[in-house]
Amino acid sequence: MAVEELQCIIKRCQILEEHDFKEEDFGLFQLAGQRCIEDGYINQLLEIIQDEKNKTIIKTMGWNLVGPVVRCLLRGREEDKREECFLIFDLLVKLCNPKELLLGLLELIEEPSGKQISQIILLLLQPLQTVIQKLPNNKAYSAGLALSTLWSQLSLLPVPHSEEQIQADDYGLCQCCRALIEFTKPFVAEVASDKEDPANTKLKDELLKFCFKSLKCPLLTAQFLEQSEEVGNDPFRCFASEIIGFLSQIGYPVPQIILNHGRKKRTWDYLEFEEEEDRQLADSVAALTYLVFVQGIGTDQLPMVLSPSYLLQLNMEHIEVLLQRTEQSVYSKGLELLETSLLRLEDNSLCYQYLEIKSFLAVPQGLVKVMTLCPIETLRKTGLAMLQLYIDKLDSQGKYTLFRCLLNTSNHSGVEAFVIQNIKNQIDLSYKKTHNRWFAGAQLTSLLDLVLSLPEGAETDLLQNSDRIMASLNLLRYLVIKDNEDDNQTGLWTELGKIENNFLQPLHVGLNMSKAHYEAEIKNSQQNSQAASMCKSVCSVTVGGEEIPTMPPEMQLKVLHSALFTFDLIESVLARVEELIEIKSKSTSEENAGMK
Repeated sequence: MAVEELQCIIKRCQILEEHDFKEEDFGLFQLAGQRCIEDGYINQLLEIIQDEKNKTIIKTMGWNLVGPVVRCLLRGREEDKREECFLIFDLLVKLCNPKELLLGLLELIEEPSGKQISQIILLLLQPLQTVIQKLPNNKAYSAGLALSTLWSQLSLLPVPHSEEQIQADDYGLCQCCRALIEFTKPFVAEVASDKEDPANTKLKDELLKFCFKSLKCPLLTAQFLEQSEEVGNDPFRCFASEIIGFLSQIGYPVPQIILNHGRKKRTWDYLEFEEEEDRQLADSVAALTYLVFVQGIGTDQLPMVLSPSYLLQLNMEHIEVLLQRTEQSVYSKGLELLETSLLRLEDNSLCYQYLEIKSFLAVPQGLVKVMTLCPIETLRKTGLAMLQLYIDKLDSQGKYTLFRCLLNTSNHSGVEAFVIQNIKNQIDLSYKKTHNRWFAGAQLTSLLDLVLSLPEGAETDLLQNSDRIMASLNLLRYLVIKDNEDDNQTGLWTELGKIENNFLQPLHVGLNMSKAHYEAEIKNSQQNSQAASMCKSVCSVTVGGEEIPTMPPEMQLKVLHSALFTFDLIESVLARVEELIEIKSKSTSEENAGMK
């Protein structure tokens, strides 16, 4: 019945001119053709399409059959009909109006979700390329529309991260990346053959947008295999190499993009990025920088005369962008790029003036976020190691400036303890090696004002700030032992009265208050534990105005005793520091009296 209906429609249309076809004819043709496919009359439909007398009808209306044919191929039913379906599809691509066919193919690409995205893209890429090449004009717009549609769909696929996931390629992203490169090559070759041809300008812009989008997704989040592995085994490395090659071929080699550090807006003013695309640009260039300097892709295009400090300056803005992202796979790239850039430098060689550049202070603050907020322990440790490496590369004034910045902005006891330990190390180096004015005398005194103080005086939460307090006491103990009152190289003895008022005395008061509070909580918890166990198995305790998360009474007691132990430890070190101060002061007084 469906075949007869289709033949009837075709017979009526054969006597008409193309411009006389009515909208009703299109609808009836599509409906009858679709029923032929669904009812299994594939061979009969193929014969109708092959009939030379129907050429005009197929050219005008045949694109309506592409959707049903493609869906039939994707269903994979009736294997014996599959070959005929492919023949029909090929004929439709060959005979139909390319403009209508292009829109039909793009609609089909936009339809699916999940694993079907890659299936339909792999099926339609070659026909899509053929259709675009057949268009008599406006090829740049069509290629740009196709590339944008393809990228939008591919960006919905999850990016595999482990070697096993890459090999399995469950969602077909890796296969699609390879196929997309083959799809794009003819358009790149067309631009490369004559970059100055005005007809190629628009196509070049569309290709540039596509390359930038590809750098952001999937390459920004993709995990790359070890470089020792065969390059052919890593689809993302191959994809990255091709994308970077495309950029060079269309007139945007790596140096032109990367070396325009800080001047992106001037560089790309002639290319009209949409607002969303413009926001993507920072991520894209950051990804490109990572690929070049960490993965070594495209390094042969870079000048060999660039100094390590210039390369670091070049990369810092991109490192800042990478560290600002929340995806583990992205900010880990920022850590890798930072390490690669810093290792090129000699220790103590990075001039303090670099810290006047925004990214040079933003990056260590980004590292602090990784160290304190990242849920992955290995990355937290890497962030800490990178911050230490960064500190090591700065000159003395740079270290001093960074320490002040971190003490004022980190708001994290552990980070502040880390900074204070670094200050101690610099003071020690100043004693053992060349005298360093930034970690002695007036400059050090100013730094000690930040270190040897309690943020909220005696009301400071000592448990929350225990790491910082212990580091400060240890630094003070070191200074008292190392510096004699007569020498006073560090300025400690001049500032001792201020230190006692701002740090030691409030710490005594705070310890007494905290210990009394926790001892009362322990006593209260012990008294009520039996009653609590009779009515319920858990209890709650309020400490420092905040309720400790509900837990068994035994665990509550353990937490409270642990806090008391911390206070005892702080008190012990505090007592030792005050004892050393008294001994040193008494010794100096006796020496002065003896001299008189």
